[in-house]
Amino acid sequence: MTQQILAIDDSQDIHELLDVRLRSEDVRVHHALDATEGLAKAIELQPDLILLDVDLPGSSGFEVCAKLKSDPRTQALQIIFLTGSSEVVSKVRGFDLGAVDYVTKPFDAAELRARVRAALRTKRFQDLLAIRAQIDGLTGAYNRAYLDRRLGEEVARTRRYDGDFSVIMADLDHFKRINDGFGHPFGDRVIQSFAEILLGEARSTDIVCRYGGEEFAVLVPETTADAALVFVGRCQKRLTELELKPRGEIVGITASWGLTDSSDVRGEPLTSEVLLERADAALYEAKRAGRNCARVWGVLPLQSAG
Repeated sequence: MTQQILAIDDSQDIHELLDVRLRSEDVRVHHALDATEGLAKAIELQPDLILLDVDLPGSSGFEVCAKLKSDPRTQALQIIFLTGSSEVVSKVRGFDLGAVDYVTKPFDAAELRARVRAALRTKRFQDLLAIRAQIDGLTGAYNRAYLDRRLGEEVARTRRYDGDFSVIMADLDHFKRINDGFGHPFGDRVIQSFAEILLGEARSTDIVCRYGGEEFAVLVPETTADAALVFVGRCQKRLTELELKPRGEIVGITASWGLTDSSDVRGEPLTSEVLLERADAALYEAKRAGRNCARVWGVLPLQSAG
């Protein structure tokens, strides 16, 4: 995947030179000629690396770096300073502000490419670590910490644009009985199989998270609870087709489902806590109804995909 570089320098000649020197690399270089344009593009583009001139008109590169590092939207960006000075004090100041490297003008082509590659390699590793920190190790679904963050973001987006948004809670039925009867390794296999079904049926915009134990949450943007029942129905069908044979015989696996959406709380504050509580309440109603079914919060008579 092509990585993105933002060059912030007041010299058009430097921008043209960077284009030439980095042409052989798998990167796309974006350009800004002053601090204001550079800060705006950094927020918009979220580049993998910023090449930042120390001597900018009106605002030094050090000041730009300090602003980037103080803004949560840009504080994780990699920065390499471009400078005509080799003074140690300037380099120390740059590193203290959070830069990862310096390149001295005029550029040596090989050195420039090597330093850029090193910074981009570090960024790639950081991205991989960040992704791994969000993923549940057993299932490959997102974890609870990621759920909490994304749910907050989706609620804010839904409130801003008055759109539709659904939350699904799903819980494997009689899981303790499965664990006790067939052992924890088989229980893990059941959880993994359930996660594979959820991930396989989800759209690219849906967010599947392991909520805890054998329970999952699915965030479904731009969708009402009624429409989300279609997804639940597909998953239930896949569960009936699942063939797990811990002792030579198929063990039937079912799940209970609770759904709610943003329409349930229009006219009162829409919050992450409210949506989770109502999806969980609907899940409880599904279990009371005998399990292996779905319930939509606040709908009378209760709607079901089971």
